Amino acid sequence: MHPPNVYATKPPRPGGEGSACRVAVALGVEEWLGARDGTSKIDKGRSLVASNSQGLAARYASALYELADGERALDNVAADLTQLRQLIAESPDLERLVRSPAMSRDDQAKGMAAVLEKGGAHALTQKFVGTVAMNRRLFAIEDMTKAFLDELARRRGEVAAEVTSAVGLTQEQIDAVNAALREAVGQKVAVNLAVDPSLIGGLVVRVGSRMVDSSIKTKLQRLQFAMKGVG
Repeated sequence: MHPPNVYATKPPRPGGEGSACRVAVALGVEEWLGARDGTSKIDKGRSLVASNSQGLAARYASALYELADGERALDNVAADLTQLRQLIAESPDLERLVRSPAMSRDDQAKGMAAVLEKGGAHALTQKFVGTVAMNRRLFAIEDMTKAFLDELARRRGEVAAEVTSAVGLTQEQIDAVNAALREAVGQKVAVNLAVDPSLIGGLVVRVGSRMVDSSIKTKLQRLQFAMKGVG
């Protein structure tokens, strides 16, 4: 969960967002995101997510982006969240931990802490996810991840693409998908990978509002729908 940090030599930015980063770091994640009762100081702050982004996931992603940028840990946090999303998709037990309203916030926080610690997640990622759990917002962690990755791609002048496959892709396959999308879109693409075993086979690719679906499951569904009108 610790890729090379390309921000290690990035000079600090004067004023503006840099000042907000220092405030966020000084406050700490818990106070910045808000107390357990759901109140949030980031509601009063300037969102770092695109102006048309709304909702809970966008607000949390905004705060995390600010903190990660201030600590020059954007790549680390992005890798951690991507891997966590993958683990949730592959593990029914972990998905229940994240989504079940019957789980206490303490149990959710302890469970996520164990998963992240075992995976060697960055300290900021661990603190953020722990806060999300204690605020009873863990059900939205996947949406927060998407919002964070979308903002990261936008800031780097890339187009964010969501690629869902039936099984995990090899590095060679990932490189091929990257190359194909780059050629199709005509600019740099930030590919966010996910696994959905229910697809049976193939890929589902979403670039912005555009979707390219080559999964066998979808083809079968279309065939079944077409056959309903036959006879």
